[in-house]
Amino acid sequence: MISRQQIRQFLAIVDAGNFSRAAASIGLTQPTLSAAINELERLIGARLFIREKRAIRLTSAGSRLLPLARNIDRDVRLAEQETARLPVAKPFARIGIIPSLSDHVVERLIAELQQAHLIEVQEGRAADLERGLLSGKLDGAISLIQPETSDRLRATPLYTEPYKLLLPASHDLAGQQTVNAADLANQPMIARRSCELLIRTSQFFTERGVRPPFSFKSHNDERAIAMVAAGIGATVAPATFRRDGIAMLDMQDFEFTRTVAFMLPAERSLAKETEEALLDAAQNAARTIRALASLR
Repeated sequence: MISRQQIRQFLAIVDAGNFSRAAASIGLTQPTLSAAINELERLIGARLFIREKRAIRLTSAGSRLLPLARNIDRDVRLAEQETARLPVAKPFARIGIIPSLSDHVVERLIAELQQAHLIEVQEGRAADLERGLLSGKLDGAISLIQPETSDRLRATPLYTEPYKLLLPASHDLAGQQTVNAADLANQPMIARRSCELLIRTSQFFTERGVRPPFSFKSHNDERAIAMVAAGIGATVAPATFRRDGIAMLDMQDFEFTRTVAFMLPAERSLAKETEEALLDAAQNAARTIRALASLR
């Protein structure tokens, strides 16, 4: 198969008038160019040049090849020029996200981020996302600010929300604003296994002598909340899990909150303008989330 390089070498000889000038014009030695043309002639099955003392002449095969070679070279150059004008595809920004965000929060955040820049999304626990940011496997993350969060990360708070007790809207306690742990002694509970507060919630009830039975356990938060709405139990969840069919109450002495933030590595992995666009998008989504959940 004849290559683009061989076409260029053939045309260089035609335009220069001899092998030595042609070799110099395309940065080759004369022996290398002669060997390349010998290979081209072998592929075609005919001589292309009549070599004379001071010049070269095209053979009949060379004369037939010349207009074809000119067209091929012109078309390739045009293709290169048009390709150079095409917009350069933006690389994907690799964004991590914790699993314990409600679906409507995730939808708003990801939709805003995607409008700002092309993204790919990976889900993982806060500790896993932190390792991804520090190792360069992630460019940013929607995660939680925690006491152990590395100072090698830049964290921009998006919103802070309290944890609430979620009950079926038809529950006898649903009309109250605040309940005690003792009020839930015989209340079946639903365990959100992805909840960062799961161990502390269990300790909270145990310290007060309350050990409610579990009616459902799941890593799927939306399924767990659906079970609350269906009436089989109560659960503890952040305020942004509010939905129809559910009552959201405070528990006395249960004053835990969490701060969701946009995390970036201290050493920038994205262009400054890309980071700023993604951060602006996350903050814009957060304003809507705070308004819908009545958060500050």
